[in-house]
Amino acid sequence: MNGISSHPSSNAAARKIAGASSPSDICIVGNGAIGKTAALALAQAGLRVSLLAPASASAGPSVASATEQASWDVRVYAVNQIARDLLSSIKVWDALDAERVAAVDGMNVTGDDENHPGHLVFDAYSAHVDALAWIVEDRNLNAALDAALKFSPNVRVVNGRAVSMRSDLHSVTLQLESGDTLEASLLVGADGGQSWVRGQCDIGLDYRAYGQRAIVTNFSCEKAHQGVAYQWFTATEGIVALLPLPGQRVSLVWSAPDALAETLMRQPAAQLAQHLGKYASHALGALTPLEPEVVRDFPLTLVKPHAMTAPRVALIGDAAHVIHPLAGHGMNLGFADVVALLKVINEREQQRDCGDARVLSRYARARKEEVLLMQLATDGLARLFGTGLEPLRMVRNIGLNLVNNLPVLKRRLMAHALGKRI
Repeated sequence: MNGISSHPSSNAAARKIAGASSPSDICIVGNGAIGKTAALALAQAGLRVSLLAPASASAGPSVASATEQASWDVRVYAVNQIARDLLSSIKVWDALDAERVAAVDGMNVTGDDENHPGHLVFDAYSAHVDALAWIVEDRNLNAALDAALKFSPNVRVVNGRAVSMRSDLHSVTLQLESGDTLEASLLVGADGGQSWVRGQCDIGLDYRAYGQRAIVTNFSCEKAHQGVAYQWFTATEGIVALLPLPGQRVSLVWSAPDALAETLMRQPAAQLAQHLGKYASHALGALTPLEPEVVRDFPLTLVKPHAMTAPRVALIGDAAHVIHPLAGHGMNLGFADVVALLKVINEREQQRDCGDARVLSRYARARKEEVLLMQLATDGLARLFGTGLEPLRMVRNIGLNLVNNLPVLKRRLMAHALGKRI
């Protein structure tokens, strides 16, 4: 049933939304972590925010079963410093279940030449930071965001689906499936890689399938991982990453060619663990699937919209860019979008509203360079390590070793990964 979730201090405002609601400063479409974070950050800046979530979403966070709460989510994020700072500023970071968050203290990257493999090592100590990243489960993050939204008086959560959009010089209006409407000065599309908002704006895009699927699951490991994330670039089996979870547990993200992925997905998790032994056994010992065994996969694509804005519309997160997960920065790009959008809105001139064309052009400029660099870097690496040509194998392994032995270049790469200067 379509409707509004009630917040303790906003029952009166919620009742007004039936039919034509009172206008908001910002309307956000999307029910993922990026959209929720944007809603909280913008609301805490004093703006009136409407968050449009799918009609199937409940009015509050779902109650997970005891088994689900005890299990480990196979969907995890490597959150960098910028993202952590943002989540801290909206009082969400400290609300996470800290016992389910793992700091990444080091990263060990290995190339694909068995005789002369490339090798690249990063560590938090050399970078003069507390951690290179933090591994956070999707379920843990969304539970903390949902709890914060319940007590945010400036956010109205609308359960429903938009069927049309129209904009004019002063506002944008969404027509909902229920017949209700939502009006705002700015519409933010945070509705994923197949964004409905982006489609309504006729924003063109470049799309390419990588011919790979990301296989995700979790294991316990025989040896302690010491907070190190491992990544292997292989000649024929794609890119294998094992990320540290609390205790002697690791999370797998395997970007495997489609044909191999189909084979792997037909195997039991124990056989998958055995297959990984040729990469991980030296560092982590034997791997054992965590109970309950859950293995999932999803296709990998590159999505490059031709613009991040349209009249009275801004795109954030996967609606604005989808990249290969080999660097683990897709989510961090989305958090950085929120930071940039919040900044230009906070710094706008008094006569300009949130959806003013000048404000949106500043947002687009602020994000252009970082998004382009990350797209080029991840796409380039995916292409480079996606070929089995021997000359290229030699070059890429030499490159890994060269970077590992050039402190200045290595520090620059670490700074980019951390989202800050070091």
